[in-house]
Amino acid sequence: MFSQTQNDNGTYNTRCLYCFMTIASAVETLDELERVETHHICPEKALSDLLSQRASSPAHAHTG
Repeated sequence: MFSQTQNDNGTYNTRCLYCFMTIASAVETLDELERVETHHICPEKALSDLLSQRASSPAHAHTG
């Protein structure tokens, strides 16, 4: 999930909505903006996904 804004000069900025990191600023085309977003590896999302997987894994279920 990203928040995209357009600057007065027609370029674009994009920010990750998980980690709030600015992924790119002053990108000239929407195609380039999409490419930059596709290559973003969000540390917050990765951690959230990892914790979610571990919680649902039977190997980590608590028996007691």
